[in-house]
Amino acid sequence: MGGLCTALCLVLMFMTGMVPVSTFALPAVAGLVLIVVAVEMGRRTALVVYAATALLCIFVVPDVEASMLFLCFFGYYPIIKPKIDGLRSVVLRWVLKFGIYNAAVVVAYLCVIFLFGLTQVLEETGPWGQYGLLILLGLANVIFVLYDVVVKRMYLLYLCWFRPKFLHRAH
Repeated sequence: MGGLCTALCLVLMFMTGMVPVSTFALPAVAGLVLIVVAVEMGRRTALVVYAATALLCIFVVPDVEASMLFLCFFGYYPIIKPKIDGLRSVVLRWVLKFGIYNAAVVVAYLCVIFLFGLTQVLEETGPWGQYGLLILLGLANVIFVLYDVVVKRMYLLYLCWFRPKFLHRAH
């Protein structure tokens, strides 16, 4: 199962670059694949599948930006989200989630710009300059809240509908 999920994630990651939005959307979808591994085989195995996929993405996927987004956030977030959601304090949960997300995005783009030398990412903000980056990060935080909801719903969909119907396993 781990190998199949790694392969499926890689296929999704190879499709990035075909449509402009896919640089952001497909790493997020690839991360959702790891929900199956986390539920069926455990969080540790899911982290191994994430690591294998992330490593392969860096070496074989042409879209560096998408690979770094998968590596720095989308690949592991669906695996750790249930643990974070288990915290009692709602405020602590959201502070932790936003902290992880923002740190991951900043690290991903620092790697894209300085490690891989893709400085055109900075030029995409156009006349907005440095403020454009802050505006984009703010908008990305709104999208993150939506992604957090999607991950939760995908877990529920898998546990309550797909798993009992197709795998004949109760949650």
